[in-house]
Amino acid sequence: MIERTLSIIKPDAVAEGHTGDILADLEKAGFKILALRMTRLSQAQAEGFYAVHRERPFFPSLVKFMTEGPIVVMALECENAIARLRELMGATNPANAVEGCIRKRFATSIERNCIHGSDSPETAAVELRYCFSTLDLL
Repeated sequence: MIERTLSIIKPDAVAEGHTGDILADLEKAGFKILALRMTRLSQAQAEGFYAVHRERPFFPSLVKFMTEGPIVVMALECENAIARLRELMGATNPANAVEGCIRKRFATSIERNCIHGSDSPETAAVELRYCFSTLDLL
């Protein structure tokens, strides 16, 4: 089944110059990039995007991290995109990630884990609308 998902190259990976390598990994894995934009989140935007985590103890540090520098947001499409992206990204904690995955190669900690990917079709739909207009995704 062809799916769409959202991915974000986070501020740590952008600052370290890993954007090109991550994009290349995505394309090699068969993802079609439907839309891509470099941007910088305001505090309000980051709080809105991660609102599901508002009550979690890591929420303030997550918002601070996601606003510290530019990010690259992208809409991706391929067969089983959500599961395939999550496998390509690897475990949230790079110490537990398998060799060769994006987080094992580029993340430095569970909090500075270089890439985001939607975790379900429902989340992907919300996140894609948060970052892109309908016109962006035609």
